[in-house]
Amino acid sequence: MRATAAPPDHAAASHRRHDIDALRALAFLFVILYHVGMYYVADWPWHLKSPHAAEWLQWPMRILNLWRMDLVFLISGVSLGFLSRGQGTWSLLRGRGVRLMLPLAFGMALIVPYQAYAQGVANGLVAPGFGTFLLRYLSMAEPWPRKAFDGAEFGITWNHLWYLPYLFAYTAVIALTLPLWNSAAGQWMRRRFNGLRSWKLLLLPVVPLLAWTMLLASHFPPTHNLVRDFYLHSVYFTMFLYGYWMGVDTGVWQELERLRRVSLALAVAVISTLIVLRIGASGPASGLLMDVLRTLYLWLTVATILGHGHRYLNRPWPWLRWANESVYPWYVLHQTLIIIGVTLLAPLALGPVLEPALLLALTLLGCWALTDGLIRRSNWLRPLFGLKLRRRTKPTQQPASSEALPPEPGWRSPSPRA
Repeated sequence: MRATAAPPDHAAASHRRHDIDALRALAFLFVILYHVGMYYVADWPWHLKSPHAAEWLQWPMRILNLWRMDLVFLISGVSLGFLSRGQGTWSLLRGRGVRLMLPLAFGMALIVPYQAYAQGVANGLVAPGFGTFLLRYLSMAEPWPRKAFDGAEFGITWNHLWYLPYLFAYTAVIALTLPLWNSAAGQWMRRRFNGLRSWKLLLLPVVPLLAWTMLLASHFPPTHNLVRDFYLHSVYFTMFLYGYWMGVDTGVWQELERLRRVSLALAVAVISTLIVLRIGASGPASGLLMDVLRTLYLWLTVATILGHGHRYLNRPWPWLRWANESVYPWYVLHQTLIIIGVTLLAPLALGPVLEPALLLALTLLGCWALTDGLIRRSNWLRPLFGLKLRRRTKPTQQPASSEALPPEPGWRSPSPRA
């Protein structure tokens, strides 16, 4: 048995999946919008909170929150599904370790600290002076006051970068068990999932997600603590595994495209029912019915996005090459830029309309300026933000228009010799 053998029905997927590239970029754009919203949504804890916090934002934020990171982890699993066909366990761990853990370490050391500093100052538990704070933060020589900032009990925090260690952990689980997934039993499981059609594809993937919700959600609320986040791990890894299985298959993507209107109608019906029940509940809405509705809405929404993406986004959009190189640095930078924007704009008292618009604009402008003006141009900075080194093109090679970073290897099926 060859460890990297792929099932015969996957052989047809030999072209680059532009829809996955596009969905990856759009998913992280939603993450940026969500984190800007966290500053303004009432009664939801975040690092800083606006005096213009609004209760009406809770519903659109909740509707987005029910599936946003699940989609991100599924897309990450799709990437691994492509990438793992040409690599073994240790090459996967080595390559993903550098691309994920180096930006995490750099981000925790120099990108995230301003978030902790601003939160600590706002809480009245950290003295003003970022330079002094950073020296103490990096040295971890003395403990911080309790609840000075998120993660203060550990002395250092990863805040929004929690996605990186989670993704590496899930990748490591798959990499270390590659013989299982490439065995006859593993390939049977993959074929069974990718062979789901019609209503089975819209309902059966919900069953494991619902089981995790019923068994773990009440006992292990989300913490983004890598060691104790059992409920989120169960859901996110399941979505990651779905993506890994779907990766290079063609039939399941065609079926999602065919069902895209049905899944959209069902998702709208389910979330509408959930909202009505939540509004009509006299107390906290919980129980089996709410769990079923939330989990069903999660999968139906993801299926809708994947189906429409495969139908309308699977083409070489002019902006995709730029987006592929920009999405990782934007993810690393965006939340710190949001916090910096808040500290600049809040004293101006611009109001609940102009201030959010300017905050979003400053965040996007800052991400673009730092990424295009500095990070992508520097081979010293590129690995620190998850990018490969830029290869220098010899004069006899292709023109400058093709000198950009090669596509992420996980999105393309390997050649027949791989």
